[in-house]
Amino acid sequence: MRNTIWTAVCAAAAVLWAAVLSGCSDGGDGGSSPSPSPTKKEGTVQVRSSDLGRILVDGTGRTLYLFEADKSSRSTCEGGCAQAWPPVVVKGKAEPEAGTGARSELLGTGEREGGERQVTYDGHPLYRYEGDEKPGDTEGQGLDQFGAEWFVLDPSGKKITREEKEKKPSKKPRQTDGGY
Repeated sequence: MRNTIWTAVCAAAAVLWAAVLSGCSDGGDGGSSPSPSPTKKEGTVQVRSSDLGRILVDGTGRTLYLFEADKSSRSTCEGGCAQAWPPVVVKGKAEPEAGTGARSELLGTGEREGGERQVTYDGHPLYRYEGDEKPGDTEGQGLDQFGAEWFVLDPSGKKITREEKEKKPSKKPRQTDGGY
């Protein structure tokens, strides 16, 4: 009787251990196919056409912005600002990559508070906007938040100041710094 219980416990433990190992083996979530590596797309800058003309986007097609308060390659957007306007960063020793239409000689990095490396283009730290719901959205264009304005960039790294043709109102409430 004792051997039967011990054998059942060992068999159950072996099955459980095999399930744990198979769930961890692909770095995934227990059986689904692994997701694409975010590191390649995180630091990729490319060019896409939009209602504002040709603009910079990240590796997933999301619009990239500059913050006019940044006067160098070092970001001034921290805390709540960085939550509404997530910085584009590269991990470890990774370097930003120029995708279609972007100029590799304009890419660089600037150090953020805390040591992260933020991708820059023509010296401007780059950000995404949380109010952009999908690739191609430019809801952040021309917003005045956290003490300065936000603009998309053209392939030469210059801000685009015109507004979209027939800009539709955002369905998402925009976060502000609460200042008047």
